[in-house]
Amino acid sequence: MSQPAVMDSAELGLFGPDSVTWQLHSDPAMWLAGVRGLFLQALHPRTVAGVVQNSDFRGDPLGRLMRTATYIGTTTYGTVDEAQAAAARVRALHRTLRATDPDTGERFRVDEPDLLLWVHCAEVGSFLSVTRRAGFPLTKALADRYLYEQRTSAGLVGLDPEEVPGSVEHLRAYFRRVRPTLRNTPDAEVINDFLHSPPVKGRLAAGLPLYRLAIGRLSYSLLPGWARRMYGGGGYPERVSTLALRAFRAAALAVPGGFRIAGDVEPAQVGAVRRLGEWAAPSPRRLPRL
Repeated sequence: MSQPAVMDSAELGLFGPDSVTWQLHSDPAMWLAGVRGLFLQALHPRTVAGVVQNSDFRGDPLGRLMRTATYIGTTTYGTVDEAQAAAARVRALHRTLRATDPDTGERFRVDEPDLLLWVHCAEVGSFLSVTRRAGFPLTKALADRYLYEQRTSAGLVGLDPEEVPGSVEHLRAYFRRVRPTLRNTPDAEVINDFLHSPPVKGRLAAGLPLYRLAIGRLSYSLLPGWARRMYGGGGYPERVSTLALRAFRAAALAVPGGFRIAGDVEPAQVGAVRRLGEWAAPSPRRLPRL
């Protein structure tokens, strides 16, 4: 099915169905990539202090993950108006939040540019690393295109897109530059423990043993070696992690109607296809030819 001859560009969203972002963000490996990103983000002392001091993740264990997933889904697959409205709400919230540096006692804003840049880079770096390792067919050129596209996402949260890595090489250089500032802290251990074993109750508690093995420990194992060493090591061996990741992706892709972490939450890409038509369905086959 082809794209209609006349289509309001605002309906196509910020990236559109012909982008790398549109195809990549529908892949089920993104769920593990998102958790891996949270592990990585927590190694930045100020970033994790802002999370621990402002977030109710203990009282709402799945809340942050689902809110982050909803935000990414809206900014990827929503209309331009929906994406900009979601970003405006996030910026407005961040403007109100402050935290105390546990080392210096200094009060700081959680939307400081260096903190926003770290969160962005840890996130998109995790999305790229995990999906490619899972078998999503991204060439170096497509990975560069994805990071260039994600400068738009960085701009949504208040960063200058020109100051954000727009290629794999630039992202690697950023990580090399920031690594000396990263370390395990008591706050990072709080997040580490939480992501390995969230304090869920009721029906969710029955699935906790499976989560610990298939989500928590596997996502941790997908971190780069230097990050795992900061946490004290552990995790599955590299080959086991890759095989488990690919098995997770294959099983999720086989689920009729699309894989869902929460059964009652419609994936954003499903809503986009309903809005635009079947021609817009995300698929690795639609990746640009670069």
